[in-house]
Amino acid sequence: MSEPQTFRSYEEFFSFYLEQHSEAGNRWMHAIGTTLGLMVAIVAFVTHHPWYALLWIPLGYGFAWTGHFLLEKNTPATFGHPFWSFISDFRMLWLMVTGRLDARMKEDLKSPQRF
Repeated sequence: MSEPQTFRSYEEFFSFYLEQHSEAGNRWMHAIGTTLGLMVAIVAFVTHHPWYALLWIPLGYGFAWTGHFLLEKNTPATFGHPFWSFISDFRMLWLMVTGRLDARMKEDLKSPQRF
């Protein structure tokens, strides 16, 4: 396994993260996994079964990694940058829900600063 890529800032990483999610199907797999994982965690605490909240791990990452390996055919950024990738899943989902993801991805493609 190769060394993880280094980034000067989270914003630089997020641009890389979006590039690693160029396939719409992969982004949707992430959205489904993140949403299901979040819902399971909330229900687990509401029903006073907090240990069930750990099911967010196989749900969220199962969908996301399936998207990477089968659709995008790349390695998940989680392997090299777990914390930033986790945060970026929610940020990408928010951009999808608010309809701003396409504009952000186009903006990143125009940027002269590539990795």
